[in-house]
Amino acid sequence: MTDKTNTKEGSVIVITSGKGGVGKTTTSANIGTALAKGGNKVVLIDTDIGLRNLDLLLGLENRIVYTIVDVVEERCKLKQALVKDKKNPNLCLLAAAQTRDKSALSAEQLKDICAELKKDFDFVLVDCPAGIEQGFQNAVAGADEAIVVTTPEMSAIRDADRIIGLLEAKEEVKKYRLLVNRVRPNLVKNQDMMSVEDVVEILSAELIGIIPEDTGVITSTNKGEPIVNDEKSLAGLAYTNVARRIQGEDVPFLNLDEPKTMMDKIKKFIADMKKAKV
Repeated sequence: MTDKTNTKEGSVIVITSGKGGVGKTTTSANIGTALAKGGNKVVLIDTDIGLRNLDLLLGLENRIVYTIVDVVEERCKLKQALVKDKKNPNLCLLAAAQTRDKSALSAEQLKDICAELKKDFDFVLVDCPAGIEQGFQNAVAGADEAIVVTTPEMSAIRDADRIIGLLEAKEEVKKYRLLVNRVRPNLVKNQDMMSVEDVVEILSAELIGIIPEDTGVITSTNKGEPIVNDEKSLAGLAYTNVARRIQGEDVPFLNLDEPKTMMDKIKKFIADMKKAKV
């Protein structure tokens, strides 16, 4: 890895959603892991004071000694609070405090922490709490970019739209992009779920990722092992592709359409034959 002391500063990307339960923290863990696997120095910051989960998803819950609140209250230095990933030395975590109230961290303090970390890391990923209160304001304070996570549900889309409006008012956030999570092609096909195209049209946002519904994500979460480490997982591949797009690569989106059965092919053949006779 290139020495960061002689190169430009890293990027601070806040991962937010508005609505809870859309997979924002899972997204943070997997994008961070994928970026680190690609050779980048990455630090993940959990800003959900009192409700931290990012350590669990990375399998680091038993290695937390200091938290972000310990840093701002000067009980330790910033570097002391960074926990290295067990498998990838390029990946670090700055954990949220578990027992502190949400006022223990201010926007200015988090902005200073991000400014310090971007000197030594290629990517600083900030996992934002749900909602639009002080936790959100803190998380976006030092961000250069944002990824808005949503699912193809009206409640999640409405909250994402609200978040986008707030991001547009932040001069520091140069751009935001949309990640649509838990897409189920069979439901989209039956018109029981909105398509990704519908979501993008409603939110008028640039798309950076489409993540299919994958039961393996639950298993990986319980194991503390990001799904991007599973080479057979379609969701893992989709997250890896998001990481590549963040780095500027032009990566096509995965074709999530279910493979046609033989009966589907026969029906299509018969339909095409009828059209040809008309």
